[in-house]
Amino acid sequence: TNIIDSMLRMLEQYSSNLEDLIRERTEELEIEKQKTDKLLTQMLPPSVAEALKMGTPVEPEYFEEVTLYFSDIVGFTTISAMSEPIEVVDLLNDLYTLFDAIIGSHDVYKVETIGDAYMVASGLPKRNGNRHAGEIANMSLDILSSVGTFRMRHMPEVPVRIRIGLHSG
Repeated sequence: TNIIDSMLRMLEQYSSNLEDLIRERTEELEIEKQKTDKLLTQMLPPSVAEALKMGTPVEPEYFEEVTLYFSDIVGFTTISAMSEPIEVVDLLNDLYTLFDAIIGSHDVYKVETIGDAYMVASGLPKRNGNRHAGEIANMSLDILSSVGTFRMRHMPEVPVRIRIGLHSG
């Protein structure tokens, strides 16, 4: 009976350890799923992200009235050449964090940032009638105003200027 009792205790302990391991791995999986969902919703409009998560096909949509905003940093290549890589990363992070805060108060959708290029749309993925041009124009003025007081951490004496383009259609 000692051998059997000993084996039963060992099996119970193994079972308990296995349950703990499964619980731990399930929690890790849930955390990773949340990170994936967050990244997906940052990269895609919420309706597209939900459709992809559910495995349903995403049908292309036609948007009749949309205004796009494009901007880049004037002299970015020169600034980059005079800066350490981490200083360029800090500059873009600081500037686009500022821009992201501004666009939050307008009916717009950030489409993409690539390097020093920043692209925003209004009128999609949620249609807003004929307000798209006004939303982008007001957002552009707010961004332009904020850039006037923006300073680079590593070159505070160099003013940051941006080039802005808009297109409505």
